Amino acid sequence: MKDLLGKAILDFQTNNNPQNIITETDISESEEMDINYLFRKYEEMPKIEQKALDLAKGKILDVGCGAGAHSLHLIKKGFDVKAIDISPNSIEACRLRGIQAAEVKDILDLKDETFDTILLLMNGTGIFGKLINTTKYLTHLKTLLNPGGQILIDSSDLIYMFDTDEDGGVWIPMENKDYYGELTFTVEYKGEIDNPFNWLYLDYNTLQNAAHANGFECDLIYEGDNCDYLAKLYI
Repeated sequence: MKDLLGKAILDFQTNNNPQNIITETDISESEEMDINYLFRKYEEMPKIEQKALDLAKGKILDVGCGAGAHSLHLIKKGFDVKAIDISPNSIEACRLRGIQAAEVKDILDLKDETFDTILLLMNGTGIFGKLINTTKYLTHLKTLLNPGGQILIDSSDLIYMFDTDEDGGVWIPMENKDYYGELTFTVEYKGEIDNPFNWLYLDYNTLQNAAHANGFECDLIYEGDNCDYLAKLYI
């Protein structure tokens, strides 16, 4: 990976001629995103993210921290926060922003540490990549939880993006896919295009079933207006 999203984040943080990024998926056209959005403050965040931050407690792990907006808010509130991301540029930006415990790390490689709250926000199920990987990730996340700990994770049901026929049925092209929420993303920045990557959106019922199958309780905490939701997983 060229780490173009991370490059955009670092360019913004260092005022190095930052530009908007362009994202595209295999089921949607390209969209331009203002990189400033990733540096938003609590007051500018969607309700789902605000709710997750309000529920965070104890020692916190921010998975896929990006520019560190969630971590910074929690650190300012006095929490002990570890921020991880697979993007070296993003982690450099986080450190420049004052997040000392920021580390380039894949969640599956994090071991021998436990937390009271694990945050997976901005479509936290995305890191699973494909539906088949859900059990692998949930099993590993369980090893990172302290007794009484919680995982706060958000996602969206993408069923609304597909065509509905006269009988109310939904037409979903499933070529090379096991589930309609499996997307392939590409990111473009300053004329460069990064390698495509898999990104998973899970509807709540599917997440709940996977959670139960892996020994978690799963509560629906909040539903947004765009088929999005926040869930809490715990033992």
